[in-house]
Amino acid sequence: MVRNPLTDDERHRGLVLGRMLQQARGSRSAAAVAFEAGISLDTLRKIERGAIATPAFFTVAALARVLGLDLSALAEALAAGAPAATSRVA
Repeated sequence: MVRNPLTDDERHRGLVLGRMLQQARGSRSAAAVAFEAGISLDTLRKIERGAIATPAFFTVAALARVLGLDLSALAEALAAGAPAATSRVA
């Protein structure tokens, strides 16, 4: 299967998403967060550094759940292209 190359915007959003998830993780270990989300540690690390610029929706949803992030706020921040104002789920 041949994949279309990512656009600059997609790569930028991937980097922004990775930073937001890494900031939300805080001092929690990447291994613990990955385990709780049901993904591999390698996948989480690649997402956090932007190497996986377009992770699957269910992967992002699982990480958001584990990190207590609101998916709507996360999507809005990604659409704006900046890691500002990601709210936590109460």
